[in-house]
Amino acid sequence: MIPEDLRYTAEHEWVAGGGDGVVRVGITHFAQDALGDIVFVQLPEVGSAVSPGDSVGEIESTKSVSEIYAPVTGTVSACNEALGDTPELINSDPYAAGWLFEVTVADQGGLDSLLSAGAYRELTEG
Repeated sequence: MIPEDLRYTAEHEWVAGGGDGVVRVGITHFAQDALGDIVFVQLPEVGSAVSPGDSVGEIESTKSVSEIYAPVTGTVSACNEALGDTPELINSDPYAAGWLFEVTVADQGGLDSLLSAGAYRELTEG
């Protein structure tokens, strides 16, 4: 379950889009599976500036609490408000309804440093 059209981070975030200067960010199927049942999500504030590797929120599951990291430099432009009431969307649909937040990218070149689907597959299967 590693969609070919997305980019990935070593911290198990996925990144979609970028052509219009905005990317959507979520966690991968691998990550949500490892976390177990997700019960709460703390997302970044809309308007906050982020840089790659910044901790921008948390995902709490029945097993643990995990950090959410920014994959690119930019400004948070939207958050998935539906996760406030139904955080389990991350478990049931991590690549669509379970997205986390969007970032207006400051440097499109930053997308080039993200992992391809093949590289992410090697990371998770290695």
